[in-house]
Amino acid sequence: MLAALWRFRFFVLTSIVNDFRVRFSRSILGGLWTILNPLAMVAIYAVVLSKVLQARIGGVEGEYAFAVYLTAGLLCWNLFNQIVSRALTLFISHGNLIKKAAFPRTVLPAVLSGTCLVDSLGLMLATVAVYAIVGHSLSMSMLLVPLLLLLVAGFAIGLGLFVGVLNVFMRDIGQIVPIVLQLGFWFTPIVYPPNIIPERSWERLLVAPAR
Repeated sequence: MLAALWRFRFFVLTSIVNDFRVRFSRSILGGLWTILNPLAMVAIYAVVLSKVLQARIGGVEGEYAFAVYLTAGLLCWNLFNQIVSRALTLFISHGNLIKKAAFPRTVLPAVLSGTCLVDSLGLMLATVAVYAIVGHSLSMSMLLVPLLLLLVAGFAIGLGLFVGVLNVFMRDIGQIVPIVLQLGFWFTPIVYPPNIIPERSWERLLVAPAR
């Protein structure tokens, strides 16, 4: 599988570039939107949550602590959600190409993962920029973030291909998965810290995976 991807590496890279060209065609700023869009999203979260709603997170001091916590969680969740959602219809949308062209089938998930990782890179840069603006200290552990994103992408593409194959034969899967992903967002400590969950309720289900 890896040897096949290496042989078609230029096709994969070209497909990723073409995806962004189509997305930002006739745009003045072009690829800069991959950074500007997530930067605007992170800035909105920081202003609305910290200034307007004045959200606070227990045990963490700082005016923008909740916004920093939230954007850190969104960085991984958005990558996971985007890959699974797009992989859900991968084989349906490329059905004609799969039937007519001879190429390794691993190329399609590689292109999908690469595109989503580039999007996440923009969000990561935007998050770091906002952290610096609000005065949040940056540590050496942030150098591990790209590796963690690769692990998340690997898990997401595996799960996405599984549900994508099922969706070819049972289209109900395409309706169920978005609901499950929405539940997964709220069952994961992203918008709330694990320590606010009442004991003897959902603590074992919600907190244990986060630890």
